[in-house]
Amino acid sequence: MPIPFTLQRLDHIVLRVRDMAAMQAFYCDVLGCTVEKRQCDIGLLQLRAGDSLIDLVDVAGELGRMGGAAPGAEGHNMDHLCVQVLPFDRDAIVAHLQAHGVRVGEFGSRYGALGQGPSQYLFDPEGNRVELKGPPAE
Repeated sequence: MPIPFTLQRLDHIVLRVRDMAAMQAFYCDVLGCTVEKRQCDIGLLQLRAGDSLIDLVDVAGELGRMGGAAPGAEGHNMDHLCVQVLPFDRDAIVAHLQAHGVRVGEFGSRYGALGQGPSQYLFDPEGNRVELKGPPAE
């Protein structure tokens, strides 16, 4: 039986977090997300990231308690999330991250949805690895 749909793009990612304020500040003030919707009754904050959403779920809230222990040194909720950024000026990106006290990871050329291109790893306040992905190399 053929699949009755075609995948288009990632719609959203959900991160279970310990410190909602620090994570909102990082994703909004450092990466440029905007607050889309708050659902305080269940502990959910939805942030707009281009065409997608990054959802933050408070581990102490209704939804968060369903997921078990909070992420920590012994384990994370995911390996990393990747967001495409334009323009990709590595020096400007790293200077911006360092000005905000962000732990910067390794730089490299990696394959993504649009092909091989520049990629900068960094870490959010709770240790989640984030990849900023540039356009494919020409």
